[in-house]
Amino acid sequence: MSESCNSRHFSWLMKSCFPNPNHTNNSLTQIHTQTQTQTQTQIHIHSYSSTLSSLPDDLLLECLSRVPPPSLQSLSSVCRRWARLLDSPSFLDLRRRHGRIHTTVFAVSATDFGLYCASLRFEDDVDGVCNWKVSLFLANDAVSLGNFHGLLSHARLSAVGSKIFIIGRNAMVRYDTWSGTVVARSAMLFPRKKFATAVVSGKIYAAGGGSRTDAVEEYDPDTDTWRVLCQAPRRRYGCIGTSVDGVFYVIGGLKIGGTAVGTEPPRAAANAEAHVYASSMDLYDVEARAWLRSRAVPGGGCVVAACSAAGHVYVLASHAVELSFWKFDARRKKTSTQNNNNSTVTNAGFGEWCRLKSPPLPAQVRLDSTVRFSCVGVENKVVLVQVTGCIDDLLRRSGRSLRGLREGLVLVYDSVGGEWSRGPDLPEVIRRAACVCVEC
Repeated sequence: MSESCNSRHFSWLMKSCFPNPNHTNNSLTQIHTQTQTQTQTQIHIHSYSSTLSSLPDDLLLECLSRVPPPSLQSLSSVCRRWARLLDSPSFLDLRRRHGRIHTTVFAVSATDFGLYCASLRFEDDVDGVCNWKVSLFLANDAVSLGNFHGLLSHARLSAVGSKIFIIGRNAMVRYDTWSGTVVARSAMLFPRKKFATAVVSGKIYAAGGGSRTDAVEEYDPDTDTWRVLCQAPRRRYGCIGTSVDGVFYVIGGLKIGGTAVGTEPPRAAANAEAHVYASSMDLYDVEARAWLRSRAVPGGGCVVAACSAAGHVYVLASHAVELSFWKFDARRKKTSTQNNNNSTVTNAGFGEWCRLKSPPLPAQVRLDSTVRFSCVGVENKVVLVQVTGCIDDLLRRSGRSLRGLREGLVLVYDSVGGEWSRGPDLPEVIRRAACVCVEC
């Protein structure tokens, strides 16, 4: 099968799904001849008309699940039945079984023209080179251009299957990476800004970023509803979210809210408390509906980016004159093989920190609010994307020479080899982006 449907293939699919009622398709399906007594039996001709749309859902799903990714958007436009099947969980399971699912990094940005999406798939690299693919989606009646800008100013992205949920302060939209459609979804119950989100068992969890609430919300994509799940132990602002083994991690950020008038703590105590927020993370066990013991990043520092990959939480922290990169063992359980029997046991290394090689950025660079990174886990890789600001500007302000580190810098950490490499820079049209890893 070719990598993309050509015009002849697509025409055949269209004709199969929408047969011409004025055309009679008679075909010879069975011809039996016998010459036992030197006489020819009568030729039996069975005429029938068959279309691809006459197949039951399970067989049609089996056929559609083998179609290469570039043709999925065309298939979803054939008819409503096909679009419904492509949106079903069974379709995702079949594609994963056939090896048609690929982990892809998406960077989403809003412009004056619409919504830009850039995708990067490391499996597509040729001779060690892979490139971003950019798509533009115009605003429609359901999602106006103004909503795009408002969403992405401080939005968080979460991926459930092949769908990306762009979660803003007062609105949310869903982008389907297979069909290329953007539809409006229900907004969070409480307005939030610079909050933490993560996906656990197909549901989205949001915490922090609210000045008037410490509620943790849960979103069910099947019913398009939000509900309050619990109360967070700390009210954070500017925090980052991720998940591993059913645990929702709320990492870093600043303290929201103050104490009553006349009871303000001393400046030293306030600074110490702010440092605790910026260099710590809260852990929520979704299945047990309980908060676990909070963990602190060794060496302190302000967490500027974090993500999960291969059972670990990776944290990039900024100090006064350096950056540090850490790995937290988040595998609560592991599989042990003894006598050809697999058993699940508690991971004794859960909660251990390990310092890793820092990203190849200029020495003695302290990231400020003008430079922001987004961290995305892709299988056994950690992709660090510079989504805001320019490191060259930081160097110029400190009187240092240029180093070619402009906007859109992409660095890739290989957790197996323990080395950093430079990936393809973000396209120029993608600025102030939000990033996420998607199975599509």
